[in-house]
Amino acid sequence: MPVFAPLWMLFLCCIVCSTGSAGGGIKMFRTLLLSQQARRELKLLVHPSAVAPVRIGGRTIPERVCNSVLAFIFLYFMTAAALTFALLATGLDFDTSFGAVVASINNTGPGLGSVGPGKTYQSLTVLQTWICTAAMLLGRLEIFSVLVLFTPAFWRK
Repeated sequence: MPVFAPLWMLFLCCIVCSTGSAGGGIKMFRTLLLSQQARRELKLLVHPSAVAPVRIGGRTIPERVCNSVLAFIFLYFMTAAALTFALLATGLDFDTSFGAVVASINNTGPGLGSVGPGKTYQSLTVLQTWICTAAMLLGRLEIFSVLVLFTPAFWRK
């Protein structure tokens, strides 16, 4: 199979999950909002004093929501990178590490390499399986919801 097809499917699994579903990933609404935000920023570069709110479906999206989506996407990519490096540190090759993390964080199933289509995660060690499990939990429970548990402010009364 050409390398394009599996990578394209892995990319799509990051952004095509419906907003109300339990799947992980960036979700379609966040992708739409991010593209609208980018369009707005391009417009503001040409017309710096323009008032250009982000609108989706005719409704204005508050600036706070736009900023939280940007923060989520940053955390999503940093989490995927950190977990990929964690799998690389256990001895897996890059294709398998990256594919396993992206598939796990998006809750989609097959990844790349030795966890690709037609293969299973059975070849992973216990530590590698736990790293993929952490990725699945982060994707399923939403990254913000899980990472906020590790902030000191959350535990203060």
